[in-house]
Amino acid sequence: MTAPIKRIALSTGGGDAPGLNAVIHAATLAARNRGWEVLGIRDGLNGLLLPDDYPDGGLIELTRDRVRGIIHHGGTIIGTTNRGNPTAYPVRQSDGSWVEVDRTDELLGRIEEQRIDALIMIGGDGSMAIGQHLYEAGLRLVGVPKTIDNDLEKTTSTFGFDSAVDFASECIDRLFATATSHGRIIVVEVMGRYAGWIALNAGMASGVHAILIPEIPFSLDPVAALIVEREQRGAKFSIVCVAEGAIPVGGEVSIVGKSPGQAERLGGIGAKVAAELERMTGREARTVVLGHLLRGGSPTSFDRLLGLRFGAAAVRALDEGHNGVMVALNPPTVDYVPLVEATHRQKTVPLDCDSLLTARDMGINFGDEMPSHSTIGR
Repeated sequence: MTAPIKRIALSTGGGDAPGLNAVIHAATLAARNRGWEVLGIRDGLNGLLLPDDYPDGGLIELTRDRVRGIIHHGGTIIGTTNRGNPTAYPVRQSDGSWVEVDRTDELLGRIEEQRIDALIMIGGDGSMAIGQHLYEAGLRLVGVPKTIDNDLEKTTSTFGFDSAVDFASECIDRLFATATSHGRIIVVEVMGRYAGWIALNAGMASGVHAILIPEIPFSLDPVAALIVEREQRGAKFSIVCVAEGAIPVGGEVSIVGKSPGQAERLGGIGAKVAAELERMTGREARTVVLGHLLRGGSPTSFDRLLGLRFGAAAVRALDEGHNGVMVALNPPTVDYVPLVEATHRQKTVPLDCDSLLTARDMGINFGDEMPSHSTIGR
């Protein structure tokens, strides 16, 4: 029989996303209303792995007062990191080199020492994979899916995605004005890593002329042809939305760097596309990289509500005896799915999905086929 829960901990890992504080708010209140104590772990799991680095020992007591009024705030009040994987923790050697060390047993020992009965782990695919490992090691755990990239399997949406698309769309709307005024090509690079959800949705919502996503290796010949033919019809500007993980045919993803214990950082594809389109068309091209702007700011009402629903559902899952599961949106309900099913592959844009088909019907070019004359005049 599962022991009763008296104290839980929350962690937020990976990149920040609008809606994290909503999850913390709802989970804290739902747990407190059950008579449970609630702790927040600083900076992912680092508050437990590096307690001496924090004046408060790396743990924050989450009270009703502490979570009051945080739903509309971006970021996370307990901090986050993308370098705290306990299974491959980066440690610098005396000679300056880095090695990765498995600190799972040490982490579990700290959790037992702090009398933490269960962990709610809030994060993206990396955090959910860590959660699966900790569950297999014996920790009672429920995952909450978070990523602006919307690339986690088994959930219709992740909180943070709607906010990112909404802000990206607003930015592209503004760029239409300056692109039209100057008669320029503007290439907008957005986040998303190896999934094109942000680029596809923001590009469609703003009516861009071409969208380049990781799921469709691209050639710039069709895009350049579209731009030239648009100019011949009197439209002297064009907007291209590029996902940071977009890959040219026969090429590789554009990487700007990698730090110890951290996933490779994607970026730079927007500048490469703009330079090549300028060469191919003779038109002036500029690049705008939205980058971390998509992570910040106040969450949309959709992401606030989804965060609240996920936070409360995670507590209910623990209360009902569930373990090793992730809460997931399956409209109109929030379900529980095994963590292992949510982490076995990445959710990318299906090539036959309605959104992509709609974009093609609208004449948006994906760099994989030459434009037809009937779609140039947009």
